[in-house]
Amino acid sequence: MATAGKVIKCKAAVAWEAGKPLSMEEVEVAPPQAMEVRVKILYTALCHTDVYFWEAKHQTPVFLRILGHEAGGIVESVGEGVTELVPGDHVLPVFTGECKECAHCMSEESNLCDLLRINVDCGVMIGDGQSRFSIDGKPIFHFVGTSTFSEYTVIHVGCLAKIDPEAPLDKVCLLSCGISTGLGATLNVAKPKKGMTVAVFGLGAVGLAAMEGARMSGASRIIGVDLNPAKHQQAKKFGCTDFVNPKDHAKPVQEVIVEMTDGGVDRAVECTGNADAMISAFECVHDGWGVAVLVGVAHKEAVFKTHPMNFLNERTLRGTFFGNYKPRTGLPGVVDMYMRKELELDKFITHSVPFSQINTAFDLMLKGEGLRCVIRMEE
Repeated sequence: MATAGKVIKCKAAVAWEAGKPLSMEEVEVAPPQAMEVRVKILYTALCHTDVYFWEAKHQTPVFLRILGHEAGGIVESVGEGVTELVPGDHVLPVFTGECKECAHCMSEESNLCDLLRINVDCGVMIGDGQSRFSIDGKPIFHFVGTSTFSEYTVIHVGCLAKIDPEAPLDKVCLLSCGISTGLGATLNVAKPKKGMTVAVFGLGAVGLAAMEGARMSGASRIIGVDLNPAKHQQAKKFGCTDFVNPKDHAKPVQEVIVEMTDGGVDRAVECTGNADAMISAFECVHDGWGVAVLVGVAHKEAVFKTHPMNFLNERTLRGTFFGNYKPRTGLPGVVDMYMRKELELDKFITHSVPFSQINTAFDLMLKGEGLRCVIRMEE
């Protein structure tokens, strides 16, 4: 490529301070260093995590910063030591990585890479502690190692999944975060067998992805649990057979579900981050074989309380991170599921805007409208 080894000037949506609209700026993107890859982003979506760190209400504010982590793009150039990827490869950036060498990466049971595990406060590359972005000579912080709200970005090779070049990036970009998280929580962790009953708590994009996993597994009954009654209609597209709003009942929702299912559901997946919902998800699964999986990230002061007898009666509680997918070795297979028409992604995309209107995507999410807004980098 003619740009390889050179600084690239391009457009990026820069967050200057917490809660203020992103500003479209011309930034400089340095060439990739050892084990790094420079990627041309073609599509990026807005995930609630971006909004959370943009608002910066409950964590260390890190600004000026380029947010974005759910995306699809094409390799522009590679740094020293990168052998798996070449310019032109289609890739999905991922906020967590797979070095392929640490104990976690060598384990079949874990995807929590020691080297490249998510670090929300780190705004620089791990190789040299420097940023690859600048504006008028001033460094701009990275976000979770991806920073996809830029036409070009630099990412560690371990955080890039090489995918089928035939896969449409405007659809499969969703797999680099939320959809894989929910889908994998069901398929890889809850593992419902055909004919089982599944309850999903929280029907945002991640919860509906968990529901999609239940539909793909052949669940006989899929119970959606949400405080917003408007979520029921949308959930039907994802296989929802029953809907429960905890506010409609005088007793705890777990008791309602146990009664509905003659002893409890076989599997429950919690996607809210609310500790009470987590407890309900665990306590609504059937004794003897029920499995509950926690996906949501709880408040740092949150406490999970349940009676130990619930465990002694052979209920299982599991946690999951990114749906237990290893990014480099696991994600290409999820893309293939979409290409085989087993996984339906299109129904998650409710809006699409050009890059110049990225703040519209933030407005839609803040209003709770739609599931995923895909941002087209090329207008």
